[in-house]
Amino acid sequence: MDDIYQEIVRVKAEGEEAALVTVVSASGSTPREEGAKMLVRPDGSIMGTIGGGSLEARAIGEAVKVIKQAKPKRLHMSLTTKEAGEVGMICGGELEVFIEPILTPPALFIFGGGHISLPLARMGKLVGFNIAVIDDRAEFASAERFPEADVILAEDFTKSFARVKIDKSSYIVIVTRGHQHDEVVLEWAVGTPAKYIGMIGSKTKNETIFSHLLARGISREQLDRVYAPIGLEIEAQTPEEIAVSILAEVIKVRRSS
Repeated sequence: MDDIYQEIVRVKAEGEEAALVTVVSASGSTPREEGAKMLVRPDGSIMGTIGGGSLEARAIGEAVKVIKQAKPKRLHMSLTTKEAGEVGMICGGELEVFIEPILTPPALFIFGGGHISLPLARMGKLVGFNIAVIDDRAEFASAERFPEADVILAEDFTKSFARVKIDKSSYIVIVTRGHQHDEVVLEWAVGTPAKYIGMIGSKTKNETIFSHLLARGISREQLDRVYAPIGLEIEAQTPEEIAVSILAEVIKVRRSS
């Protein structure tokens, strides 16, 4: 059991996701008693057990869904005589488990404090993201301009990299004021474990930046992670509409993986 708790701490620290399955009631002949726990990862691999067999397989499947939906679930299962035989029991029983998601709050890192970043930060906060805004201009990265931001850094972009913690629950949006700054941030971003990296700009601009990074040793595989041009194609024109398209793409990535 201690190993499971230690793994939960690690999952949280690394920005990963999992689900904890706990037996809350057991009657009749069941393979595990109340309090038995099993940790399920998004790929269905587990730590611990609630007894094995088809009953456990069903719980694993439901736990994977809980991770994606980010909502806890109570599950009642009946163990038939046949299923009981699979796990070495003589007869069946009733089992109820509680499945709770182990999630790290997602963080949206917005590089650039311009006109698109304003509605993006507001809407990102509304849908549950922690918000970080980074800009090298103090007048564009301020609490007055971004009251919803959890973190605001007003300093050179290259200096900010050491001050932000990027993990697998991080989403990076690059919307700085110029190609040169976008390129600097992107070169750093592709070396992080961020779940999403998006960069604003036309196809021509992005291809130019990509060619520069390839020449400096960034691999094509790293660049294939980048969503550029950024956002879902919804014919967006205004800063607010562009922010909607970006956030919609971020949400899609978050919920589909």
